Amino acid sequence: MLVLSRKKNESIIINDNVTVTVIEIRGDKVRLGIEAPKDVTVHRREVYEAIQNQARSADQGAKVGRSED
Repeated sequence: MLVLSRKKNESIIINDNVTVTVIEIRGDKVRLGIEAPKDVTVHRREVYEAIQNQARSADQGAKVGRSED
């Protein structure tokens, strides 16, 4: 894991096309702004994990629903 220190209004660039900027620091919370191409999905980790779990559940349901010939 790369660990960087940034101050308010400072940014990092990822892969030439994603910019992450520190928007605000308030106590133990940091607000980030993320600029990315429309074809790049950006989610909070908990949302991403929920999407993955939902996809796995749907996949399992599809396997259970198939009949073996």
